[in-house]
Amino acid sequence: MLEELQKELSKFGKEVIKQSRANLTRMQHKDTNELYNSLKFESKVSKNSFSFDFLMEEYGAYNDKGVKGNNSSSRAPKSPFRFGSGRHKIGKANGGMSGIMAKWARRKGFQWKDKKSGKFMSHKSMGYLIARSIYSKGMKPSLFFTKPFEKAFKRLPDELVEKFGLDVEEFMKHTLNKK
Repeated sequence: MLEELQKELSKFGKEVIKQSRANLTRMQHKDTNELYNSLKFESKVSKNSFSFDFLMEEYGAYNDKGVKGNNSSSRAPKSPFRFGSGRHKIGKANGGMSGIMAKWARRKGFQWKDKKSGKFMSHKSMGYLIARSIYSKGMKPSLFFTKPFEKAFKRLPDELVEKFGLDVEEFMKHTLNKK
């Protein structure tokens, strides 16, 4: 029974990771490969119990569930995350969200023109404007991980689900860990 359980959990983990990575690629969230490469799972089976964890970069959870904005929650009304809680930094130089967005704009190779002067904006200015918009309005959920998880969970053998009293909501809550 233990070997079968380990086999099923391994199959479940591999399927969720494979589909999540495919979703990241399809949605073009595979910008630096950091999140893509961080997706992993760990499982341990013992006589009367098992543990199972999915691991990913912290921002993967924000990407998957979305983030409510500081001024609006319409983009991610069901998200457990919200900007404005004090943890998120918009303008803290290169370590904050504006620096990350500036680097992203530079990697993507685009720049906006200033309407008044007609000159191209600096990546730093663009980064700040993008970060401010995301901070204010929020970020839509991609569900790159949630959808494959729920789909694969439904295919777990009934015997496994019944024996361990698994519930998809609780199982997902306890298996998603930060890297």
